[in-house]
Amino acid sequence: MTPTGEGTGTLDERITGALVGAAVGDALGGPVEGYSPEQIIERHGGRVHGVVGPWNGDDWPTARPIAPYHKGDGHVTDDTLMTHALIRVYAAVRDHLDAYSVATHLVPDLMTAPRWIPELEAEALPLQRIFLAEKWLVARLHYGHVDPREAGSGNIVNCGAAMYMAPVGLVNAANPAGAYAEALDVAGAHQSSYGREAAGVFAAAVAAACSPGATPDSVVAACLALAKDGTRDAVEEVCDVASRYTDFESALVPLRRAVAPYDTVGPDYRSPSLGARRPSRLHSIEELPVALGMLVVAGGDFRHAVLGSVNYGRDCDSIATMAGAIAGALGSAVPHDWAKTVAESSRLDLEAPARTLTEVTREIFSRDVRRRRDHEAAYAALTGTPCSG
Repeated sequence: MTPTGEGTGTLDERITGALVGAAVGDALGGPVEGYSPEQIIERHGGRVHGVVGPWNGDDWPTARPIAPYHKGDGHVTDDTLMTHALIRVYAAVRDHLDAYSVATHLVPDLMTAPRWIPELEAEALPLQRIFLAEKWLVARLHYGHVDPREAGSGNIVNCGAAMYMAPVGLVNAANPAGAYAEALDVAGAHQSSYGREAAGVFAAAVAAACSPGATPDSVVAACLALAKDGTRDAVEEVCDVASRYTDFESALVPLRRAVAPYDTVGPDYRSPSLGARRPSRLHSIEELPVALGMLVVAGGDFRHAVLGSVNYGRDCDSIATMAGAIAGALGSAVPHDWAKTVAESSRLDLEAPARTLTEVTREIFSRDVRRRRDHEAAYAALTGTPCSG
Protein backbone atom coordinates (compact mmCIF):
# COMPACT_ATOMS: atom_id res chain seq x y z
CA MET A 1 0.00 0.00 0.00
CA THR A 2 2.81 2.39 0.86
CA PRO A 3 6.51 2.13 0.10
CA THR A 4 9.12 1.52 2.74
CA GLY A 5 11.82 4.01 3.55
CA GLU A 6 11.96 7.58 4.71
CA GLY A 7 10.57 10.46 2.70
CA THR A 8 9.45 8.36 -0.26
CA GLY A 9 6.23 7.97 -2.18
CA THR A 10 3.83 9.98 -4.29
CA LEU A 11 1.22 12.34 -2.90
CA ASP A 12 -1.43 9.62 -3.24
CA GLU A 13 0.76 7.13 -1.37
CA ARG A 14 1.63 9.59 1.40
CA ILE A 15 -2.02 10.49 1.99
CA THR A 16 -3.09 6.85 1.99
CA GLY A 17 -0.25 5.85 4.29
CA ALA A 18 -0.99 8.65 6.74
CA LEU A 19 -4.74 8.07 6.96
CA VAL A 20 -4.63 4.27 7.03
CA GLY A 21 -1.72 4.50 9.45
CA ALA A 22 -3.64 6.80 11.76
CA ALA A 23 -6.66 4.48 11.82
CA VAL A 24 -4.54 1.41 12.50
CA GLY A 25 -2.68 3.14 15.33
CA ASP A 26 -6.00 4.25 16.79
CA ALA A 27 -7.47 0.74 16.70
CA LEU A 28 -4.39 -0.88 18.24
CA GLY A 29 -4.22 1.67 21.03
CA GLY A 30 -7.92 1.72 21.90
CA PRO A 31 -8.15 -1.39 24.10
CA VAL A 32 -5.24 -0.39 26.36
CA GLU A 33 -6.06 3.33 26.58
CA GLY A 34 -5.85 4.72 30.09
CA TYR A 35 -3.56 2.08 31.55
CA SER A 36 0.13 2.07 32.45
CA PRO A 37 2.82 0.00 30.73
CA GLU A 38 2.96 -2.22 33.81
CA GLN A 39 -0.80 -2.81 33.77
CA ILE A 40 -0.65 -3.63 30.06
CA ILE A 41 1.99 -6.30 30.70
CA GLU A 42 -0.06 -7.80 33.54
CA ARG A 43 -3.29 -7.84 31.51
CA HIS A 44 -1.81 -9.21 28.29
CA GLY A 45 1.03 -11.33 29.63
CA GLY A 46 3.57 -9.07 27.94
CA ARG A 47 3.62 -6.20 25.50
CA VAL A 48 0.91 -5.70 22.91
CA HIS A 49 2.17 -6.68 19.44
CA GLY A 50 -0.97 -6.25 17.35
CA VAL A 51 -4.74 -6.27 17.54
CA VAL A 52 -6.06 -7.40 20.93
CA GLY A 53 -9.49 -7.81 22.49
CA PRO A 54 -11.27 -5.58 25.01
CA TRP A 55 -9.54 -4.97 28.32
CA ASN A 56 -12.53 -6.33 30.26
CA GLY A 57 -13.32 -9.17 27.89
CA ASP A 58 -17.00 -9.89 27.38
CA ASP A 59 -17.89 -7.47 30.19
CA TRP A 60 -16.96 -4.44 28.04
CA PRO A 61 -20.58 -3.12 27.82
CA THR A 62 -20.87 -2.68 31.61
CA ALA A 63 -17.36 -2.57 33.06
CA ARG A 64 -17.00 1.17 32.52
CA PRO A 65 -20.42 2.88 32.47
CA ILE A 66 -18.94 6.24 31.43
CA ALA A 67 -17.39 4.58 28.36
CA PRO A 68 -19.47 1.50 27.38
CA TYR A 69 -17.57 1.02 24.16
CA HIS A 70 -16.23 -2.08 22.44
CA LYS A 71 -12.61 -0.99 22.36
CA GLY A 72 -10.40 -3.65 20.83
CA ASP A 73 -10.78 -6.38 18.22
CA GLY A 74 -9.65 -3.88 15.58
CA HIS A 75 -12.29 -1.23 16.25
CA VAL A 76 -11.32 2.38 15.56
CA THR A 77 -12.28 5.04 18.11
CA ASP A 78 -13.38 8.66 18.00
CA ASP A 79 -9.94 9.72 16.70
CA THR A 80 -10.67 8.06 13.37
CA LEU A 81 -14.35 9.02 13.34
CA MET A 82 -13.38 12.70 13.70
CA THR A 83 -10.59 12.41 11.12
CA HIS A 84 -12.99 11.00 8.54
CA ALA A 85 -15.56 13.66 9.45
CA LEU A 86 -13.01 16.39 8.74
CA ILE A 87 -12.26 14.81 5.37
CA ARG A 88 -15.97 15.03 4.56
CA VAL A 89 -15.78 18.75 5.35
CA TYR A 90 -12.88 19.12 2.89
CA ALA A 91 -14.91 17.20 0.31
CA ALA A 92 -17.79 19.66 0.76
CA VAL A 93 -15.73 22.89 0.85
CA ARG A 94 -12.99 21.83 -1.61
CA ASP A 95 -10.68 24.54 -0.33
CA HIS A 96 -8.73 25.44 2.80
CA LEU A 97 -10.80 25.33 5.99
CA ASP A 98 -11.27 27.70 8.89
CA ALA A 99 -13.23 27.79 12.14
CA TYR A 100 -16.40 28.68 10.25
CA SER A 101 -16.07 25.47 8.23
CA VAL A 102 -16.32 23.57 11.50
CA ALA A 103 -19.55 25.35 12.44
CA THR A 104 -21.09 25.13 8.98
CA HIS A 105 -20.12 21.57 8.03
CA LEU A 106 -18.49 19.52 10.80
CA VAL A 107 -21.07 20.14 13.50
CA PRO A 108 -24.07 19.20 11.31
CA ASP A 109 -22.21 16.08 10.21
CA LEU A 110 -21.81 15.02 13.84
CA MET A 111 -25.44 15.79 14.67
CA THR A 112 -27.49 14.65 11.71
CA ALA A 113 -25.80 11.84 9.74
CA PRO A 114 -26.00 8.34 11.30
CA ARG A 115 -22.98 6.18 10.55
CA TRP A 116 -21.62 2.81 11.58
CA ILE A 117 -19.87 3.30 14.92
CA PRO A 118 -17.58 0.30 15.51
CA GLU A 119 -17.37 0.69 19.29
CA LEU A 120 -21.17 0.82 19.56
CA GLU A 121 -21.63 -1.97 17.02
CA ALA A 122 -24.55 -0.01 15.60
CA GLU A 123 -25.61 2.78 13.31
CA ALA A 124 -25.63 5.97 15.37
CA LEU A 125 -24.88 9.65 15.22
CA PRO A 126 -21.17 10.36 15.70
CA LEU A 127 -22.29 12.79 18.40
CA GLN A 128 -23.35 9.78 20.49
CA ARG A 129 -19.79 8.42 20.51
CA ILE A 130 -17.47 11.41 20.73
CA PHE A 131 -16.03 12.51 24.07
CA LEU A 132 -17.21 15.49 26.14
CA ALA A 133 -14.51 17.77 24.76
CA GLU A 134 -15.83 17.10 21.24
CA LYS A 135 -19.48 17.40 22.26
CA TRP A 136 -18.43 20.94 23.23
CA LEU A 137 -18.39 21.76 19.51
CA VAL A 138 -22.12 21.08 19.28
CA ALA A 139 -23.00 22.84 22.52
CA ARG A 140 -21.02 25.97 21.70
CA LEU A 141 -21.54 26.27 17.96
CA HIS A 142 -25.00 24.86 17.33
CA TYR A 143 -26.76 25.72 20.57
CA GLY A 144 -24.64 28.59 21.86
CA HIS A 145 -24.09 30.38 18.51
CA VAL A 146 -20.61 31.37 19.67
CA ASP A 147 -18.23 32.99 17.17
CA PRO A 148 -16.47 29.90 15.73
CA ARG A 149 -13.08 31.59 16.03
CA GLU A 150 -13.54 31.79 19.80
CA ALA A 151 -15.67 28.74 20.53
CA GLY A 152 -12.76 26.64 21.80
CA SER A 153 -12.17 28.94 24.76
CA GLY A 154 -13.34 27.37 28.00
CA ASN A 155 -13.22 23.78 26.76
CA ILE A 156 -11.22 21.04 28.41
CA VAL A 157 -7.68 21.59 27.12
CA ASN A 158 -6.72 18.23 25.69
CA CYS A 159 -5.72 16.46 22.47
CA GLY A 160 -9.29 16.48 21.14
CA ALA A 161 -8.56 18.84 18.25
CA ALA A 162 -5.05 17.60 17.55
CA MET A 163 -6.11 13.97 17.16
CA TYR A 164 -7.97 14.59 13.89
CA MET A 165 -5.75 17.23 12.25
CA ALA A 166 -3.82 14.88 9.94
CA PRO A 167 -6.02 15.88 6.95
CA VAL A 168 -4.95 19.51 7.39
CA GLY A 169 -1.32 18.45 7.20
CA LEU A 170 -1.99 16.37 4.10
CA VAL A 171 -3.87 19.14 2.27
CA ASN A 172 -0.78 21.27 2.96
CA ALA A 173 1.67 18.49 2.09
CA ALA A 174 5.30 19.67 2.21
CA ASN A 175 4.19 23.06 3.59
CA PRO A 176 4.44 22.81 7.40
CA ALA A 177 3.90 26.54 7.98
CA GLY A 178 0.72 26.49 5.92
CA ALA A 179 -0.54 23.40 7.75
CA TYR A 180 0.23 24.99 11.13
CA ALA A 181 -1.67 28.19 10.31
CA GLU A 182 -4.70 26.38 8.87
CA ALA A 183 -4.92 23.94 11.76
CA LEU A 184 -4.76 26.75 14.33
CA ASP A 185 -7.68 28.43 12.57
CA VAL A 186 -9.74 25.24 12.35
CA ALA A 187 -8.93 24.23 15.93
CA GLY A 188 -9.99 27.61 17.28
CA ALA A 189 -13.56 26.33 17.13
CA HIS A 190 -12.67 23.41 19.37
CA GLN A 191 -9.69 24.13 21.59
CA SER A 192 -7.59 26.88 23.17
CA SER A 193 -4.12 27.21 24.65
CA TYR A 194 -1.78 24.23 24.27
CA GLY A 195 -4.63 22.04 22.96
CA ARG A 196 -5.00 24.34 19.98
CA GLU A 197 -1.23 24.69 19.63
CA ALA A 198 -0.83 20.92 19.48
CA ALA A 199 -3.34 20.76 16.64
CA GLY A 200 -1.21 23.20 14.66
CA VAL A 201 2.06 21.42 15.39
CA PHE A 202 0.67 17.97 14.60
CA ALA A 203 -0.64 19.19 11.24
CA ALA A 204 2.79 20.70 10.58
CA ALA A 205 4.44 17.37 11.43
CA VAL A 206 2.28 15.50 8.93
CA ALA A 207 2.94 18.13 6.25
CA ALA A 208 6.68 17.99 6.92
CA ALA A 209 6.64 14.18 6.72
CA CYS A 210 5.26 14.47 3.18
CA SER A 211 8.32 16.40 1.99
CA PRO A 212 10.60 14.45 -0.37
CA GLY A 213 13.52 13.09 1.62
CA ALA A 214 11.88 13.77 4.97
CA THR A 215 13.17 11.96 8.06
CA PRO A 216 12.03 11.84 11.69
CA ASP A 217 14.69 14.45 12.48
CA SER A 218 13.48 16.81 9.75
CA VAL A 219 9.90 16.41 10.96
CA VAL A 220 10.92 17.30 14.51
CA ALA A 221 12.94 20.27 13.25
CA ALA A 222 9.89 21.57 11.36
CA CYS A 223 7.81 21.25 14.51
CA LEU A 224 10.36 23.09 16.63
CA ALA A 225 10.55 25.90 14.08
CA LEU A 226 6.82 26.55 14.51
CA ALA A 227 5.80 25.41 18.00
CA LYS A 228 5.38 27.90 20.82
CA ASP A 229 5.67 27.95 24.59
CA GLY A 230 5.30 24.70 26.54
CA THR A 231 4.51 22.69 23.45
CA ARG A 232 7.84 23.57 21.89
CA ASP A 233 9.71 22.86 25.10
CA ALA A 234 7.99 19.50 25.55
CA VAL A 235 8.68 18.40 21.97
CA GLU A 236 12.31 19.43 22.23
CA GLU A 237 12.86 17.69 25.57
CA VAL A 238 11.07 14.47 24.68
CA CYS A 239 12.73 14.15 21.27
CA ASP A 240 16.16 14.85 22.73
CA VAL A 241 15.65 11.99 25.18
CA ALA A 242 14.22 9.80 22.42
CA SER A 243 17.35 10.27 20.31
CA ARG A 244 19.28 8.19 22.85
CA TYR A 245 17.17 5.07 22.31
CA THR A 246 16.47 2.71 19.44
CA ASP A 247 13.88 0.41 21.02
CA PHE A 248 10.61 1.45 22.59
CA GLU A 249 10.90 -0.90 25.57
CA SER A 250 13.85 0.97 27.04
CA ALA A 251 12.37 4.34 26.06
CA LEU A 252 8.97 3.99 27.78
CA VAL A 253 10.01 5.27 31.21
CA PRO A 254 12.46 7.95 29.97
CA LEU A 255 9.89 9.44 27.59
CA ARG A 256 7.24 9.60 30.31
CA ARG A 257 9.76 11.20 32.65
CA ALA A 258 10.69 13.77 29.99
CA VAL A 259 7.10 14.82 29.25
CA ALA A 260 5.86 14.75 32.86
CA PRO A 261 6.81 18.38 33.72
CA TYR A 262 4.70 19.63 30.82
CA ASP A 263 1.74 17.26 31.25
CA THR A 264 -1.04 18.59 33.50
CA VAL A 265 -2.88 15.28 33.98
CA GLY A 266 -0.38 13.84 36.46
CA PRO A 267 0.85 10.33 37.20
CA ASP A 268 -2.59 8.70 37.54
CA TYR A 269 -4.22 9.10 34.14
CA ARG A 270 -7.69 8.20 35.39
CA SER A 271 -7.49 10.59 38.36
CA PRO A 272 -6.23 13.89 36.91
CA SER A 273 -4.77 16.58 39.15
CA LEU A 274 -6.81 19.67 40.05
CA GLY A 275 -4.75 21.70 37.59
CA ALA A 276 -5.33 19.29 34.74
CA ARG A 277 -6.42 20.41 31.29
CA ARG A 278 -6.51 24.11 32.06
CA PRO A 279 -5.00 26.81 29.81
CA SER A 280 -1.31 27.50 30.31
CA ARG A 281 1.66 28.78 28.32
CA LEU A 282 3.94 26.48 30.29
CA HIS A 283 2.32 23.15 29.52
CA SER A 284 1.63 20.78 26.65
CA ILE A 285 -0.62 17.87 25.90
CA GLU A 286 1.24 14.62 26.44
CA GLU A 287 0.23 12.85 23.25
CA LEU A 288 2.03 14.83 20.54
CA PRO A 289 5.52 15.01 22.12
CA VAL A 290 5.39 11.30 22.93
CA ALA A 291 4.22 10.41 19.41
CA LEU A 292 7.12 12.38 17.95
CA GLY A 293 9.46 10.78 20.48
CA MET A 294 8.35 7.30 19.46
CA LEU A 295 8.85 8.25 15.82
CA VAL A 296 12.45 9.20 16.64
CA VAL A 297 13.05 6.01 18.66
CA ALA A 298 11.68 3.95 15.77
CA GLY A 299 13.71 5.77 13.13
CA GLY A 300 10.44 6.39 11.29
CA ASP A 301 9.42 2.72 11.12
CA PHE A 302 5.64 2.45 11.32
CA ARG A 303 5.37 -0.81 13.24
CA HIS A 304 7.95 0.16 15.86
CA ALA A 305 6.57 3.69 16.35
CA VAL A 306 2.97 2.50 16.71
CA LEU A 307 3.75 -0.38 19.05
CA GLY A 308 5.84 1.92 21.21
CA SER A 309 2.93 4.37 21.34
CA VAL A 310 0.43 1.61 22.17
CA ASN A 311 2.53 0.11 24.96
CA TYR A 312 3.18 3.55 26.46
CA GLY A 313 -0.40 3.40 27.74
CA ARG A 314 -2.27 6.44 29.06
CA ASP A 315 -3.94 8.16 26.06
CA CYS A 316 -2.26 5.69 23.74
CA ASP A 317 -4.95 5.51 21.06
CA SER A 318 -4.33 9.18 20.27
CA ILE A 319 -0.56 8.82 20.63
CA ALA A 320 -0.61 5.89 18.19
CA THR A 321 -2.96 7.77 15.87
CA MET A 322 -0.45 10.62 15.63
CA ALA A 323 2.62 8.39 15.36
CA GLY A 324 0.88 6.26 12.74
CA ALA A 325 -0.12 9.26 10.66
CA ILE A 326 3.38 10.74 10.64
CA ALA A 327 5.14 7.43 9.97
CA GLY A 328 2.65 6.66 7.20
CA ALA A 329 3.22 10.08 5.65
CA LEU A 330 6.97 9.42 5.74
CA GLY A 331 6.37 6.37 3.58
CA SER A 332 6.87 3.59 6.11
CA ALA A 333 4.58 0.70 5.15
CA VAL A 334 1.50 0.02 7.25
CA PRO A 335 1.36 -3.76 7.89
CA HIS A 336 -1.25 -5.19 5.54
CA ASP A 337 -2.62 -7.66 8.08
CA TRP A 338 -3.25 -4.89 10.61
CA ALA A 339 -4.94 -2.66 8.06
CA LYS A 340 -7.11 -5.53 6.76
CA THR A 341 -8.21 -6.52 10.26
CA VAL A 342 -9.04 -2.96 11.26
CA ALA A 343 -10.98 -2.28 8.06
CA GLU A 344 -13.00 -5.47 8.32
CA SER A 345 -13.65 -5.25 12.06
CA SER A 346 -14.59 -1.58 11.91
CA ARG A 347 -16.63 -2.06 8.70
CA LEU A 348 -14.77 0.86 7.15
CA ASP A 349 -13.07 1.36 3.81
CA LEU A 350 -9.88 2.90 5.16
CA GLU A 351 -8.60 3.90 1.71
CA ALA A 352 -11.74 5.65 0.41
CA PRO A 353 -11.20 8.76 2.57
CA ALA A 354 -7.62 8.90 1.27
CA ARG A 355 -8.80 8.86 -2.34
CA THR A 356 -11.24 11.66 -1.57
CA LEU A 357 -8.65 13.78 0.22
CA THR A 358 -6.08 13.26 -2.53
CA GLU A 359 -8.52 14.53 -5.14
CA VAL A 360 -9.42 17.55 -3.01
CA THR A 361 -5.76 18.27 -2.20
CA ARG A 362 -4.91 18.45 -5.90
CA GLU A 363 -7.82 20.86 -6.48
CA ILE A 364 -6.75 23.07 -3.59
CA PHE A 365 -3.15 23.18 -4.77
CA SER A 366 -4.25 24.26 -8.26
CA ARG A 367 -6.42 26.94 -6.72
CA ASP A 368 -3.51 28.07 -4.52
CA VAL A 369 -1.28 28.41 -7.60
CA ARG A 370 -3.86 30.57 -9.37
CA ARG A 371 -4.26 32.77 -6.30
CA ARG A 372 -0.51 33.12 -5.98
CA ARG A 373 -0.16 34.07 -9.65
CA ASP A 374 -2.92 36.69 -9.26
CA HIS A 375 -1.10 38.12 -6.26
CA GLU A 376 2.20 38.18 -8.13
CA ALA A 377 0.59 40.02 -11.03
CA ALA A 378 -1.04 42.55 -8.71
CA TYR A 379 2.21 43.12 -6.84
CA ALA A 380 4.12 43.53 -10.10
CA ALA A 381 1.61 46.18 -11.21
CA LEU A 382 1.97 47.99 -7.87
CA THR A 383 5.76 48.04 -7.97
CA GLY A 384 6.29 48.36 -11.70
CA THR A 385 8.42 45.24 -11.78
CA PRO A 386 8.05 42.31 -14.16
CA CYS A 387 6.02 39.37 -12.89
CA SER A 388 8.35 36.38 -12.53
CA GLY A 389 7.29 33.10 -14.04
